[in-house]
Amino acid sequence: MTMTAKLIAVNIDCAEPRRLAEFYAAVFGYEVQYAEDTYAGIGDGTTSIYFQQNLDRKPADWPGPDKQFHLDVRVPDVDEAVRDYLELGATKPAFQPGEGNWVVLADPEGHLFCVCPTRD
Repeated sequence: MTMTAKLIAVNIDCAEPRRLAEFYAAVFGYEVQYAEDTYAGIGDGTTSIYFQQNLDRKPADWPGPDKQFHLDVRVPDVDEAVRDYLELGATKPAFQPGEGNWVVLADPEGHLFCVCPTRD
């Protein structure tokens, strides 16, 4: 039998860890738990997201084959959330595959995330 693991954190490479931590803290309602120029972290006491400086990282083209991951988030009102996240510094790529069901955004450093409606 394979030993199962519990996911405790995700680490995201970026140029400005403190800035990205503040962005995602606002998106998720998490607290910034640690913030320096080269490393920052946010969390809710159970799950954490860390941001590690990598000045050589380049955002993947969207759409394109170089995307390595993306986050999916659920919100009660997609249009309102998209407006909020754009005000925080996200951008909305022209290519939107969700046909109105969800919206693809990019965080201030180009990491993609999908804003999805809550399930009924």
